[in-house]
Amino acid sequence: MNNQPVPNSQEILELNIAQERLRQARYSFNLALIATAVSFCVSFVGAILLLSGKVSGGIVTSLGGLISSAKYLKVAKEFDDRL
Repeated sequence: MNNQPVPNSQEILELNIAQERLRQARYSFNLALIATAVSFCVSFVGAILLLSGKVSGGIVTSLGGLISSAKYLKVAKEFDDRL
């Protein structure tokens, strides 16, 4: 005989909701991590262009990296706040 309690539908629903929230939190963290890495690479290329004397290209690349990083981090924070 099995003495373990059988979960009711409300407990199952709450467990499913908690699992979905954790899944979304993992995805938003991964998105922020990837966006930060891409932004770092773009900013690094911009710094190299600045140091090599190609100022206009370096400025554009650096600003693009910084703006994209800020945008992705904002989106990730919004996802996290919804959880």
